[in-house]
Amino acid sequence: MTTGTTTTADETPLFGPESQFRAFFDDPRWAPAMIRATVLEAAHPQIGAALADNSTFVAHPWRRLRNTFLSMRRMFDADPAVREREAARLNRLHARMSGSDSRGRPYDAMDRATRAWVVATLFESAVTMCRLSSQPLDQDTMERMYAEYRAYLAALDGDAGELPEDLNDFWRYFDRVVEEELENTEAARVILYRLFDHLPAPALLGGAPTLWAAGRAVVGPLLGAITVASLPESYRRKAGLPEMPGASTLMQGAYLAAGLTRFLPAGWFDAETVIEVLSLSPGSDDPRARTVTALHARMKQASALLRLLSPLSAETAPDPAPAPSGEARRPAEEFFREVLDQTGDGHLDWPDLAAMARELATRLDLDEPEETRLYDAFAAWWRELQAALDTDGDGRISVEEYTAAIPTLAGPALIRVAEVLFDATDKDGSGTIDAEEYRALFRTAFHRDLTTTDGTYGRSAFVGDFLAFMSGRRTNTPYDPLLADA
Repeated sequence: MTTGTTTTADETPLFGPESQFRAFFDDPRWAPAMIRATVLEAAHPQIGAALADNSTFVAHPWRRLRNTFLSMRRMFDADPAVREREAARLNRLHARMSGSDSRGRPYDAMDRATRAWVVATLFESAVTMCRLSSQPLDQDTMERMYAEYRAYLAALDGDAGELPEDLNDFWRYFDRVVEEELENTEAARVILYRLFDHLPAPALLGGAPTLWAAGRAVVGPLLGAITVASLPESYRRKAGLPEMPGASTLMQGAYLAAGLTRFLPAGWFDAETVIEVLSLSPGSDDPRARTVTALHARMKQASALLRLLSPLSAETAPDPAPAPSGEARRPAEEFFREVLDQTGDGHLDWPDLAAMARELATRLDLDEPEETRLYDAFAAWWRELQAALDTDGDGRISVEEYTAAIPTLAGPALIRVAEVLFDATDKDGSGTIDAEEYRALFRTAFHRDLTTTDGTYGRSAFVGDFLAFMSGRRTNTPYDPLLADA
Protein backbone atom coordinates (compact mmCIF):
# COMPACT_ATOMS: atom_id res chain seq x y z
CA MET A 1 0.00 0.00 0.00
CA THR A 2 1.41 3.39 -1.01
CA THR A 3 1.18 6.65 0.90
CA GLY A 4 1.39 9.50 -1.56
CA THR A 5 0.15 8.00 -4.83
CA THR A 6 -3.34 8.20 -6.25
CA THR A 7 -3.97 4.48 -6.74
CA THR A 8 -3.72 1.36 -4.63
CA ALA A 9 -1.92 -1.79 -5.69
CA ASP A 10 -4.98 -2.95 -7.65
CA GLU A 11 -5.16 0.46 -9.43
CA THR A 12 -8.35 1.55 -7.62
CA PRO A 13 -8.34 5.39 -7.60
CA LEU A 14 -7.79 6.89 -4.15
CA PHE A 15 -9.46 10.15 -5.16
CA GLY A 16 -12.37 11.20 -7.33
CA PRO A 17 -15.77 9.60 -8.07
CA GLU A 18 -14.55 5.99 -7.77
CA SER A 19 -13.07 6.42 -4.29
CA GLN A 20 -14.60 4.99 -1.15
CA PHE A 21 -14.90 8.52 0.23
CA ARG A 22 -17.17 9.49 -2.65
CA ALA A 23 -19.24 6.35 -2.07
CA PHE A 24 -20.17 7.73 1.36
CA PHE A 25 -20.19 11.43 0.43
CA ASP A 26 -24.00 11.75 0.27
CA ASP A 27 -24.70 9.14 2.95
CA PRO A 28 -26.92 10.52 5.78
CA ARG A 29 -24.96 8.39 8.25
CA TRP A 30 -22.11 10.86 7.81
CA ALA A 31 -23.95 13.40 9.98
CA PRO A 32 -23.74 11.49 13.31
CA ALA A 33 -20.38 10.01 12.29
CA MET A 34 -18.89 13.48 11.73
CA ILE A 35 -20.18 14.65 15.12
CA ARG A 36 -18.57 11.60 16.71
CA ALA A 37 -15.27 12.25 14.92
CA THR A 38 -15.34 15.90 16.02
CA VAL A 39 -15.72 14.87 19.67
CA LEU A 40 -12.78 12.46 19.37
CA GLU A 41 -10.71 15.24 17.80
CA ALA A 42 -11.72 17.74 20.49
CA ALA A 43 -10.81 15.22 23.20
CA HIS A 44 -7.17 15.40 22.10
CA PRO A 45 -5.52 18.06 24.32
CA GLN A 46 -3.78 19.89 21.47
CA ILE A 47 -6.79 19.90 19.17
CA GLY A 48 -9.16 20.78 22.00
CA ALA A 49 -7.05 23.79 22.96
CA ALA A 50 -6.82 24.96 19.34
CA LEU A 51 -10.59 24.63 18.94
CA ALA A 52 -11.30 26.50 22.16
CA ASP A 53 -9.00 29.37 21.23
CA ASN A 54 -9.54 29.71 17.49
CA SER A 55 -12.59 27.89 16.21
CA THR A 56 -16.01 29.35 15.40
CA PHE A 57 -17.78 26.03 15.98
CA VAL A 58 -19.68 27.37 19.03
CA ALA A 59 -20.95 30.67 17.60
CA HIS A 60 -21.13 29.64 13.93
CA PRO A 61 -21.39 25.83 13.73
CA TRP A 62 -23.30 25.75 10.43
CA ARG A 63 -20.74 27.94 8.74
CA ARG A 64 -17.93 25.73 10.01
CA LEU A 65 -19.78 22.62 8.84
CA ARG A 66 -20.12 24.09 5.37
CA ASN A 67 -16.44 25.01 5.17
CA THR A 68 -15.31 21.61 6.48
CA PHE A 69 -17.57 19.82 4.01
CA LEU A 70 -16.27 21.81 1.04
CA SER A 71 -12.67 21.36 2.17
CA MET A 72 -12.97 17.57 2.37
CA ARG A 73 -14.59 17.48 -1.04
CA ARG A 74 -11.66 19.40 -2.52
CA MET A 75 -9.13 17.19 -0.73
CA PHE A 76 -10.67 14.10 -2.35
CA ASP A 77 -11.12 15.69 -5.78
CA ALA A 78 -9.92 13.76 -8.82
CA ASP A 79 -7.84 16.75 -9.99
CA PRO A 80 -4.42 16.85 -8.24
CA ALA A 81 -4.27 20.63 -8.74
CA VAL A 82 -7.48 21.07 -6.71
CA ARG A 83 -6.10 18.86 -3.93
CA GLU A 84 -2.76 20.65 -3.84
CA ARG A 85 -4.38 24.08 -3.73
CA GLU A 86 -6.69 23.09 -0.86
CA ALA A 87 -3.82 21.45 1.04
CA ALA A 88 -1.80 24.66 0.71
CA ARG A 89 -4.75 26.70 1.99
CA LEU A 90 -5.24 24.39 5.00
CA ASN A 91 -1.55 24.51 5.82
CA ARG A 92 -1.58 28.32 5.76
CA LEU A 93 -4.61 28.31 8.01
CA HIS A 94 -3.12 25.84 10.50
CA ALA A 95 0.24 27.63 10.55
CA ARG A 96 -1.53 30.62 12.13
CA MET A 97 -2.85 28.57 15.07
CA SER A 98 -0.58 27.99 18.04
CA GLY A 99 -0.60 28.83 21.73
CA SER A 100 -1.04 27.22 25.15
CA ASP A 101 -3.96 25.53 26.84
CA SER A 102 -5.35 26.33 30.31
CA ARG A 103 -2.62 24.15 31.88
CA GLY A 104 0.18 25.91 30.04
CA ARG A 105 0.79 23.08 27.58
CA PRO A 106 1.72 24.31 24.10
CA TYR A 107 -0.30 23.43 21.05
CA ASP A 108 0.48 23.81 17.37
CA ALA A 109 -2.04 23.09 14.62
CA MET A 110 0.85 22.04 12.36
CA ASP A 111 1.95 19.26 14.70
CA ARG A 112 2.18 16.17 12.50
CA ALA A 113 1.02 13.64 15.10
CA THR A 114 -1.99 15.81 15.93
CA ARG A 115 -2.98 16.18 12.29
CA ALA A 116 -2.68 12.41 11.89
CA TRP A 117 -5.17 11.97 14.74
CA VAL A 118 -7.72 14.15 12.93
CA VAL A 119 -7.49 11.93 9.85
CA ALA A 120 -7.61 8.82 12.04
CA THR A 121 -10.90 9.90 13.65
CA LEU A 122 -12.48 10.49 10.24
CA PHE A 123 -11.51 7.04 8.98
CA GLU A 124 -12.43 5.21 12.19
CA SER A 125 -15.80 6.96 12.43
CA ALA A 126 -16.61 6.03 8.82
CA VAL A 127 -15.89 2.38 9.63
CA THR A 128 -17.88 2.63 12.86
CA MET A 129 -20.94 4.16 11.18
CA CYS A 130 -21.10 1.17 8.83
CA ARG A 131 -20.75 -1.28 11.70
CA LEU A 132 -23.43 0.42 13.82
CA SER A 133 -25.87 0.40 10.88
CA SER A 134 -25.38 -3.38 10.46
CA GLN A 135 -23.47 -2.90 7.20
CA PRO A 136 -19.88 -3.61 8.29
CA LEU A 137 -17.19 -3.09 5.69
CA ASP A 138 -15.29 -6.06 4.39
CA GLN A 139 -11.52 -6.14 4.82
CA ASP A 140 -10.72 -5.17 1.22
CA THR A 141 -13.01 -2.13 1.35
CA MET A 142 -11.49 -1.01 4.64
CA GLU A 143 -8.02 -1.39 3.17
CA ARG A 144 -8.91 0.79 0.19
CA MET A 145 -10.56 3.40 2.39
CA TYR A 146 -7.59 3.47 4.76
CA ALA A 147 -5.28 4.02 1.78
CA GLU A 148 -7.41 7.02 0.79
CA TYR A 149 -7.17 8.62 4.20
CA ARG A 150 -3.42 8.03 4.38
CA ALA A 151 -3.14 9.70 0.97
CA TYR A 152 -5.22 12.59 2.37
CA LEU A 153 -2.70 12.97 5.20
CA ALA A 154 0.19 12.71 2.76
CA ALA A 155 -1.28 15.57 0.72
CA LEU A 156 -1.17 17.73 3.85
CA ASP A 157 2.12 16.66 5.43
CA GLY A 158 4.13 15.39 2.48
CA ASP A 159 3.90 11.81 3.73
CA ALA A 160 1.61 9.68 5.85
CA GLY A 161 4.30 8.41 8.20
CA GLU A 162 2.42 9.40 11.36
CA LEU A 163 -0.25 6.80 10.61
CA PRO A 164 0.69 3.10 10.56
CA GLU A 165 1.01 1.67 7.08
CA ASP A 166 -0.75 -1.57 7.96
CA LEU A 167 -4.45 -1.45 8.85
CA ASN A 168 -4.06 -3.95 11.69
CA ASP A 169 -1.43 -1.70 13.23
CA PHE A 170 -3.81 1.24 12.86
CA TRP A 171 -6.33 -0.27 15.27
CA ARG A 172 -3.62 -0.71 17.90
CA TYR A 173 -2.52 2.89 17.29
CA PHE A 174 -6.11 4.15 17.62
CA ASP A 175 -6.75 2.27 20.87
CA ARG A 176 -3.47 3.54 22.34
CA VAL A 177 -4.27 7.20 21.62
CA VAL A 178 -7.77 6.84 23.06
CA GLU A 179 -6.45 5.16 26.20
CA GLU A 180 -3.32 7.23 26.81
CA GLU A 181 -3.80 10.67 25.23
CA LEU A 182 -7.45 11.67 25.08
CA GLU A 183 -8.90 13.79 27.89
CA ASN A 184 -12.21 15.24 28.96
CA THR A 185 -11.28 18.59 27.42
CA GLU A 186 -13.29 21.77 27.57
CA ALA A 187 -13.90 21.63 23.81
CA ALA A 188 -15.31 18.08 24.05
CA ARG A 189 -17.57 19.11 26.94
CA VAL A 190 -18.82 22.13 24.99
CA ILE A 191 -19.80 19.94 22.03
CA LEU A 192 -21.54 17.32 24.17
CA TYR A 193 -23.22 19.49 26.80
CA ARG A 194 -23.60 22.97 25.32
CA LEU A 195 -23.62 22.90 21.55
CA PHE A 196 -26.56 20.52 21.19
CA ASP A 197 -28.63 22.44 23.74
CA HIS A 198 -27.84 25.90 22.35
CA LEU A 199 -27.26 25.21 18.67
CA PRO A 200 -28.11 28.40 16.77
CA ALA A 201 -30.51 28.16 13.87
CA PRO A 202 -29.11 27.95 10.35
CA ALA A 203 -29.88 30.88 8.06
CA LEU A 204 -32.89 29.07 6.61
CA LEU A 205 -34.58 28.94 10.02
CA GLY A 206 -33.22 32.19 11.42
CA GLY A 207 -36.59 33.93 11.23
CA ALA A 208 -38.42 31.26 13.23
CA PRO A 209 -36.63 30.98 16.60
CA THR A 210 -39.63 29.44 18.37
CA LEU A 211 -39.94 26.63 15.86
CA TRP A 212 -36.20 26.03 15.93
CA ALA A 213 -36.05 26.01 19.75
CA ALA A 214 -38.93 23.54 19.95
CA GLY A 215 -37.24 21.13 17.54
CA ARG A 216 -33.84 21.57 19.18
CA ALA A 217 -35.29 20.78 22.61
CA VAL A 218 -36.23 17.33 21.33
CA VAL A 219 -33.44 16.54 18.87
CA GLY A 220 -30.53 18.08 20.83
CA PRO A 221 -30.58 15.66 23.80
CA LEU A 222 -31.07 12.72 21.44
CA LEU A 223 -28.04 13.68 19.36
CA GLY A 224 -26.01 14.08 22.52
CA ALA A 225 -27.06 10.68 23.83
CA ILE A 226 -26.39 8.97 20.48
CA THR A 227 -22.94 10.58 20.24
CA VAL A 228 -21.92 9.61 23.78
CA ALA A 229 -23.11 6.04 23.28
CA SER A 230 -21.08 5.72 20.06
CA LEU A 231 -17.77 6.81 21.62
CA PRO A 232 -15.15 4.19 22.56
CA GLU A 233 -15.98 2.68 25.93
CA SER A 234 -12.51 3.37 27.31
CA TYR A 235 -12.91 7.09 26.62
CA ARG A 236 -16.42 7.23 28.06
CA ARG A 237 -15.12 5.60 31.22
CA LYS A 238 -12.07 7.84 31.50
CA ALA A 239 -14.06 11.02 30.84
CA GLY A 240 -16.87 10.00 33.16
CA LEU A 241 -19.51 10.46 30.46
CA PRO A 242 -22.94 9.36 31.65
CA GLU A 243 -24.89 7.10 29.31
CA MET A 244 -28.63 7.60 29.16
CA PRO A 245 -30.62 4.38 29.70
CA GLY A 246 -31.50 2.93 26.34
CA ALA A 247 -29.02 5.19 24.54
CA SER A 248 -27.18 2.25 23.00
CA THR A 249 -30.39 0.91 21.46
CA LEU A 250 -31.33 4.41 20.31
CA MET A 251 -27.91 4.85 18.71
CA GLN A 252 -28.08 1.58 16.82
CA GLY A 253 -31.62 2.36 15.70
CA ALA A 254 -30.60 5.79 14.40
CA TYR A 255 -27.65 4.43 12.44
CA LEU A 256 -29.70 1.49 11.15
CA ALA A 257 -32.49 3.80 9.95
CA ALA A 258 -29.97 6.04 8.19
CA GLY A 259 -28.33 2.99 6.65
CA LEU A 260 -31.61 1.85 5.12
CA THR A 261 -31.31 4.73 2.67
CA ARG A 262 -29.31 2.35 0.45
CA PHE A 263 -32.69 1.01 -0.75
CA LEU A 264 -33.77 4.45 -2.00
CA PRO A 265 -33.17 5.61 -5.59
CA ALA A 266 -29.64 6.74 -6.38
CA GLY A 267 -29.10 10.45 -6.04
CA TRP A 268 -32.10 11.05 -3.78
CA PHE A 269 -29.90 12.79 -1.19
CA ASP A 270 -27.31 15.42 -2.09
CA ALA A 271 -25.31 16.61 0.91
CA GLU A 272 -23.96 19.72 -0.80
CA THR A 273 -27.45 20.87 -1.76
CA VAL A 274 -28.72 20.37 1.79
CA ILE A 275 -25.88 22.41 3.27
CA GLU A 276 -26.23 25.18 0.70
CA VAL A 277 -29.99 25.42 1.26
CA LEU A 278 -29.54 25.59 5.03
CA SER A 279 -27.10 28.47 4.44
CA LEU A 280 -29.45 30.27 2.08
CA SER A 281 -31.07 33.46 3.37
CA PRO A 282 -34.72 33.82 2.33
CA GLY A 283 -33.91 37.15 0.65
CA SER A 284 -31.12 35.73 -1.52
CA ASP A 285 -31.29 36.09 -5.28
CA ASP A 286 -30.36 32.41 -5.62
CA PRO A 287 -32.78 30.57 -7.98
CA ARG A 288 -33.98 28.53 -5.01
CA ALA A 289 -34.86 31.67 -3.05
CA ARG A 290 -38.55 31.71 -3.96
CA THR A 291 -39.00 28.19 -2.65
CA VAL A 292 -37.04 29.01 0.50
CA THR A 293 -39.06 32.19 1.06
CA ALA A 294 -42.33 30.28 0.79
CA LEU A 295 -41.03 27.62 3.18
CA HIS A 296 -39.82 30.33 5.53
CA ALA A 297 -43.31 31.89 5.62
CA ARG A 298 -44.84 28.50 6.44
CA MET A 299 -42.33 27.96 9.23
CA LYS A 300 -43.10 31.37 10.72
CA GLN A 301 -46.78 30.42 10.76
CA ALA A 302 -45.91 27.21 12.57
CA SER A 303 -43.72 29.19 14.96
CA ALA A 304 -46.61 31.53 15.77
CA LEU A 305 -48.86 28.53 16.43
CA LEU A 306 -46.30 27.02 18.79
CA ARG A 307 -46.14 30.27 20.75
CA LEU A 308 -49.89 30.08 21.29
CA LEU A 309 -49.62 26.52 22.53
CA SER A 310 -46.60 26.81 24.81
CA PRO A 311 -45.10 29.46 27.11
CA LEU A 312 -41.96 31.23 25.96
CA SER A 313 -38.69 30.69 27.76
CA ALA A 314 -36.21 33.51 28.25
CA GLU A 315 -34.18 32.19 25.33
CA THR A 316 -37.13 31.72 22.97
CA ALA A 317 -38.10 35.24 22.10
CA PRO A 318 -40.89 36.11 19.65
CA ASP A 319 -40.00 36.08 16.00
CA PRO A 320 -38.67 39.50 15.10
CA ALA A 321 -40.60 41.81 12.84
CA PRO A 322 -38.95 42.68 9.53
CA ALA A 323 -36.43 45.45 9.87
CA PRO A 324 -36.67 48.59 7.74
CA SER A 325 -34.72 48.12 4.55
CA GLY A 326 -31.03 48.78 5.16
CA GLU A 327 -31.59 51.25 8.00
CA ALA A 328 -32.14 49.14 11.11
CA ARG A 329 -29.44 49.34 13.78
CA ARG A 330 -28.74 46.42 16.05
CA PRO A 331 -27.94 47.11 19.70
CA ALA A 332 -24.24 47.24 20.58
CA GLU A 333 -24.48 44.05 22.68
CA GLU A 334 -26.13 42.17 19.81
CA PHE A 335 -23.53 43.37 17.32
CA PHE A 336 -20.76 42.29 19.69
CA ARG A 337 -22.27 38.83 20.14
CA GLU A 338 -23.31 38.14 16.53
CA VAL A 339 -20.48 39.75 14.56
CA LEU A 340 -17.41 40.57 16.64
CA ASP A 341 -17.30 37.56 19.00
CA GLN A 342 -16.75 34.97 16.29
CA THR A 343 -15.45 32.28 18.67
CA GLY A 344 -18.34 32.70 21.11
CA ASP A 345 -16.20 33.03 24.27
CA GLY A 346 -17.73 36.35 25.36
CA HIS A 347 -14.66 38.45 24.49
CA LEU A 348 -13.14 40.09 21.45
CA ASP A 349 -9.52 39.26 20.73
CA TRP A 350 -7.29 38.35 17.81
CA PRO A 351 -8.78 34.87 17.11
CA ASP A 352 -12.15 36.55 16.47
CA LEU A 353 -10.75 38.88 13.84
CA ALA A 354 -8.63 36.06 12.43
CA ALA A 355 -11.85 34.05 12.02
CA MET A 356 -13.36 36.94 10.04
CA ALA A 357 -10.29 37.08 7.80
CA ARG A 358 -10.41 33.29 7.39
CA GLU A 359 -14.08 33.32 6.37
CA LEU A 360 -13.59 36.14 3.87
CA ALA A 361 -10.48 34.48 2.43
CA THR A 362 -12.42 31.22 2.10
CA ARG A 363 -15.37 32.85 0.36
CA LEU A 364 -13.08 34.71 -2.02
CA ASP A 365 -10.89 31.60 -2.52
CA LEU A 366 -7.77 33.73 -2.09
CA ASP A 367 -4.23 32.62 -2.80
CA GLU A 368 -1.02 34.04 -1.43
CA PRO A 369 -0.22 36.92 -1.23
CA GLU A 370 -3.81 38.24 -1.20
CA GLU A 371 -4.68 36.11 1.80
CA THR A 372 -1.69 37.43 3.74
CA ARG A 373 -2.63 41.03 2.88
CA LEU A 374 -6.11 40.43 4.26
CA TYR A 375 -4.80 38.86 7.49
CA ASP A 376 -2.30 41.69 7.91
CA ALA A 377 -5.08 44.27 7.51
CA PHE A 378 -7.20 42.51 10.16
CA ALA A 379 -4.15 42.28 12.46
CA ALA A 380 -3.65 46.05 12.16
CA TRP A 381 -7.32 46.57 12.94
CA TRP A 382 -6.98 44.40 16.04
CA ARG A 383 -4.05 46.48 17.28
CA GLU A 384 -6.10 49.62 16.70
CA LEU A 385 -9.09 48.21 18.61
CA GLN A 386 -6.93 46.92 21.46
CA ALA A 387 -5.27 50.32 21.92
CA ALA A 388 -8.61 52.12 21.96
CA LEU A 389 -10.88 49.74 23.89
CA ASP A 390 -8.82 47.42 26.12
CA THR A 391 -9.08 49.64 29.19
CA ASP A 392 -8.03 47.01 31.75
CA GLY A 393 -5.04 45.84 29.73
CA ASP A 394 -5.91 42.14 29.80
CA GLY A 395 -5.28 41.70 26.09
CA ARG A 396 -8.92 41.30 25.10
CA ILE A 397 -12.06 43.41 24.89
CA SER A 398 -15.12 42.58 26.95
CA VAL A 399 -18.66 43.44 25.91
CA GLU A 400 -18.71 45.98 28.74
CA GLU A 401 -15.58 47.70 27.44
CA TYR A 402 -17.04 47.71 23.97
CA THR A 403 -20.46 49.10 24.87
CA ALA A 404 -19.07 51.65 27.35
CA ALA A 405 -16.93 53.20 24.64
CA ILE A 406 -19.71 53.20 22.02
CA PRO A 407 -16.95 53.09 19.41
CA THR A 408 -17.28 53.96 15.77
CA LEU A 409 -14.60 51.34 14.99
CA ALA A 410 -14.06 53.01 11.61
CA GLY A 411 -10.42 53.95 12.01
CA PRO A 412 -7.72 53.85 9.32
CA ALA A 413 -7.05 50.14 9.88
CA LEU A 414 -10.67 49.13 9.23
CA ILE A 415 -10.67 51.26 6.09
CA ARG A 416 -7.59 49.32 4.99
CA VAL A 417 -9.46 46.04 5.59
CA ALA A 418 -12.25 47.26 3.29
CA GLU A 419 -9.76 48.35 0.63
CA VAL A 420 -7.96 45.00 0.65
CA LEU A 421 -11.33 43.27 0.39
CA PHE A 422 -12.25 45.47 -2.57
CA ASP A 423 -8.96 44.76 -4.36
CA ALA A 424 -9.45 41.01 -3.85
CA THR A 425 -12.99 41.20 -5.23
CA ASP A 426 -12.01 43.35 -8.22
CA LYS A 427 -10.54 40.40 -10.10
CA ASP A 428 -10.01 42.22 -13.38
CA GLY A 429 -8.37 45.27 -11.75
CA SER A 430 -10.84 47.67 -13.38
CA GLY A 431 -11.30 49.76 -10.24
CA THR A 432 -14.96 48.78 -10.05
CA ILE A 433 -16.83 45.62 -9.10
CA ASP A 434 -19.43 44.29 -11.48
CA ALA A 435 -22.40 42.15 -10.56
CA GLU A 436 -20.57 38.87 -11.12
CA GLU A 437 -17.58 39.92 -9.02
CA TYR A 438 -19.90 41.11 -6.28
CA ARG A 439 -21.77 37.82 -6.37
CA ALA A 440 -18.46 35.97 -6.13
CA LEU A 441 -17.79 37.73 -2.83
CA PHE A 442 -21.07 36.86 -1.18
CA ARG A 443 -22.00 33.68 -3.03
CA THR A 444 -25.41 32.61 -1.69
CA ALA A 445 -25.25 35.44 0.87
CA PHE A 446 -25.60 38.01 -1.93
CA HIS A 447 -29.12 39.36 -1.46
CA ARG A 448 -29.31 42.92 -2.72
CA ASP A 449 -29.21 44.74 -6.03
CA LEU A 450 -26.36 47.02 -7.02
CA THR A 451 -27.21 50.61 -6.21
CA THR A 452 -25.36 52.25 -9.11
CA THR A 453 -27.11 52.80 -12.41
CA ASP A 454 -24.31 51.45 -14.58
CA GLY A 455 -24.29 48.07 -12.86
CA THR A 456 -20.94 48.54 -11.15
CA TYR A 457 -19.86 49.08 -7.56
CA GLY A 458 -17.10 51.65 -7.02
CA ARG A 459 -14.35 51.56 -4.39
CA SER A 460 -15.80 54.39 -2.28
CA ALA A 461 -19.29 52.85 -2.27
CA PHE A 462 -17.89 49.42 -1.37
CA VAL A 463 -15.71 50.77 1.45
CA GLY A 464 -18.54 52.95 2.75
CA ASP A 465 -20.96 50.03 2.84
CA PHE A 466 -18.47 47.82 4.67
CA LEU A 467 -17.74 50.53 7.23
CA ALA A 468 -21.46 51.19 7.71
CA PHE A 469 -21.90 47.56 8.67
CA MET A 470 -18.80 47.20 10.86
CA SER A 471 -19.08 50.57 12.63
CA GLY A 472 -22.68 51.69 12.25
CA ARG A 473 -24.02 48.26 13.24
CA ARG A 474 -26.61 48.32 10.46
CA THR A 475 -28.57 45.15 9.93
CA ASN A 476 -29.98 43.75 6.70
CA THR A 477 -26.80 44.22 4.69
CA PRO A 478 -24.97 41.67 2.52
CA TYR A 479 -22.45 41.24 5.35
CA ASP A 480 -24.97 39.79 7.81
CA PRO A 481 -25.10 36.32 6.20
CA LEU A 482 -21.33 36.42 5.75
CA LEU A 483 -20.22 37.36 9.28
CA ALA A 484 -23.31 37.22 11.52
CA ASP A 485 -25.26 34.12 10.48
CA ALA A 486 -24.47 30.87 12.28
